[in-house]
Amino acid sequence: MLTALVIDDEQFAREELAELLEETGYVTVIGEAPNAIIGLKKINELKPDIVFVDIQMPQVTGIELLSMLDPETMPYVVFVTAYDHYAIQAFEENAFDYLLKPVNPSRLTKTVSRLHKVIQQSTPQQAISAIAPKKLDQIPCIGHNRIVILTTDTVECAYSDISGVQVRSNNQTASTQLTLKTLEEKTPLVRCHRQYLVNIKMISEIKLLENGLAEIITKTGYEVPVSRRYLSVLKKLLGIL
Repeated sequence: MLTALVIDDEQFAREELAELLEETGYVTVIGEAPNAIIGLKKINELKPDIVFVDIQMPQVTGIELLSMLDPETMPYVVFVTAYDHYAIQAFEENAFDYLLKPVNPSRLTKTVSRLHKVIQQSTPQQAISAIAPKKLDQIPCIGHNRIVILTTDTVECAYSDISGVQVRSNNQTASTQLTLKTLEEKTPLVRCHRQYLVNIKMISEIKLLENGLAEIITKTGYEVPVSRRYLSVLKKLLGIL
């Protein structure tokens, strides 16, 4: 039995699709999410085989959600959309499949049947990453009873601690479900330490310390450690010989 997560900002649409998936006999729906931010968290926590995701959602779209996933561990993705031009123009050749709303039960069964056969024979596909944006312009974060969207050009650094990955902008710090690896690969942030990434444009000063270590001072005065391993790379990026 395959496991699935349904992500859609319309409650009725989520519930209806979940019921249809259960009726196919191939799928167990292990979770639902009303937006891409919560969906990302549940993908990381539940690790479903398949994600059925709506394209048009507020704040973060289904396509943008894909760019936030690690291609090496991402599940199979099926787009669900009310707009056929999205499916025809953008996803027909790249996504595993797409479904038009209202979802036709017979069409859904065919999709799930094909997924079942493919998953039994291979590892999750990487083709979907080809249509996802290679770079993130915004980083979804979770604040106190709220969702925070930080644009990458305002971010000073990101770091990991015992509570997860934190993103610090020029006026706030918030937690994100994205890994440091994903942030390093898909944002302007560069590695300066095993647990830290920094935005080159936000560096005000670099203090050279003993034993080949260094410390970055950001424009707001925040201190970011630099390890010996990354100091030379950082100097090259800044044009320092």
